[in-house]
Formats: sequence, structure tokens, C-alpha cells
Amino acid sequence: MWEYSEKVKEHFYNPRNAGAVADANAVGEVGSISCGDALRLTLKVDPDSERITEAGFQTFGCGSAIASSSALTEIVRGLTLDEALKVSNQDIADFLEGLPPEKMHCSVMGREALAAAVANYRGEVWEDDHEEGDLVCKCFAVDAVMIENVVRENRLSSVEEVTNYTKAGGSCGACHEGIEDILTRVMAERGEAFVPAGKAAAKPGKPAGMTNLERIRLIEKTIEELRPQLQADHGDIELVDIDGKTIYVRMIGACNGCQLAGATLGGVQQRLVEVLGEFVRVVPATPAQAYATRS
Repeated sequence: MWEYSEKVKEHFYNPRNAGAVADANAVGEVGSISCGDALRLTLKVDPDSERITEAGFQTFGCGSAIASSSALTEIVRGLTLDEALKVSNQDIADFLEGLPPEKMHCSVMGREALAAAVANYRGEVWEDDHEEGDLVCKCFAVDAVMIENVVRENRLSSVEEVTNYTKAGGSCGACHEGIEDILTRVMAERGEAFVPAGKAAAKPGKPAGMTNLERIRLIEKTIEELRPQLQADHGDIELVDIDGKTIYVRMIGACNGCQLAGATLGGVQQRLVEVLGEFVRVVPATPAQAYATRS
């Protein structure tokens, strides 16, 4: 569903520096398998010059996570630690000639792992634990500080962008209000006003002021337009129910139980967000919902 640059494909199919560095003296670990992405970055640093001589990675995640980790190791080799700390998540994305917006969190994970590795080498404590009350997104364990930093560094201005860069807000949606509060505060620092998606002016080519019936029909039409792509791979998707901003679908054929079903749902969700001009969630229907639809 997403367009990947040739550079991303190259680093996914032929990743550089995969595996742990022997005798590494700097290690950075971020993410968790339960949240869908995890990265362990190992570095060998020359103690006299503090220059990175070797870099390796072990990652659990999608193709973009592998490509971003590979790119990061290529970027930092030969840099001093201070130079490496200046590498941003955007630098990683630029090295790969761009990442799909919904995959920018992979470059952010790389930047976090690098900071953790440098702290580990210097004997500093790199905190990624969350104090009670600081955790904004419980589904993906993303705290307020991370969201604030990413919004500042990348000049984000919407909940959708925050989700793309951090995954926060990409599951149950309960943290959207908290993300909006952070956006309001950080955007005010740069003299901008945060406008919630529901109140934003319609973008060119996107509907505004739709009735509920028109919105439902547009969702149905969009899903119908996506079905041939799935059917070509012996799969299919079926709209089951709509509950506010949550859209329930049933995966059919080869899509049912496929390891890439999550990525497929993400692509469908992204397309619906673009068409509707609002943030929505696309989730699998429960067996009861799917049965009621077929009955």
C-alpha cells in the first residue's frame, strides 16, 4: 500500500551491518517486541578519539525498521560520538531518499537507539522508563517527553503526524486528547495555533460538511476501490461496521491470518484518513460482528 524508494528497498533486501558488533563497548536498546518494533544498536568506539569504528544492529520490525537501522549504521560509522548525536531522524529518512509518512517512527527509533548507545558508552543513564502520569499512549508505551521532542524537532502539527512519527494514538485512540494538549503547548512555543482535525479547513479535493450517510458511502466506496489490489493476491476485505472514528473490517481469503495483515490494515487506514480528511482507525471485526453481517 505504501511507496518505498529504491534506497529503502536496497537496505531492506541487503541490510548493511546486520548483527551485533564483536567486543562492542556501546549498546543502545529501544522499543519492545510487544509494541511491534525493537532495535538493539551496538557500537565499537575508539576510546582515544571517541570515534565510532564499527556499528551493527539487530531489529524486530517491518521493512522500514530494518532499512532505517541499516542506514543509521552506515551514517554513524566514522563519526565521533558528538557528531553522531547531531544525526536526526530526518537525516536517516533523507539517507534513504524518503520514508512513507506512516513509517517515520522507524527513523525516530533509530535516533533513540543511537542516543541510548552513546549514553551507555559514557556511563550515563538513558531513561526510557515512564513515571506514572507521564505515559500518554499506553498501547505503544510512548511518553509525553518523546512526543514533545518529536513535535519540536520535526515541526509536527497534527495527531496524524504524531502517530506516523511515534505510533502514539495509532491503536485505541484514547490518547488523542493528550496528544492534542501537547501539540497545543508546543505549537504555541513557535507562535502557531493547533487546530483539531475536525475543525480544520478542508484540504483541496477533500470533503467537508458531509452528512453521516455521505460519510458512510465514501468509506464504502474507498474500500471497494482497494479490494482489487487484495484480490490480485488472493485476499479480500469487507466493511463490517462503522462506530464513529472506528471502522471494522473483515479480512478474507489469503488476507485472513496473513503475517502482513497489520500492514494491509495500516494501508487501508491511511487511505481512508486521506479521503475523509480526519483521523480514523481501521480494525478487524470481532467474530460476533462478522457473523452478524453474514447473517
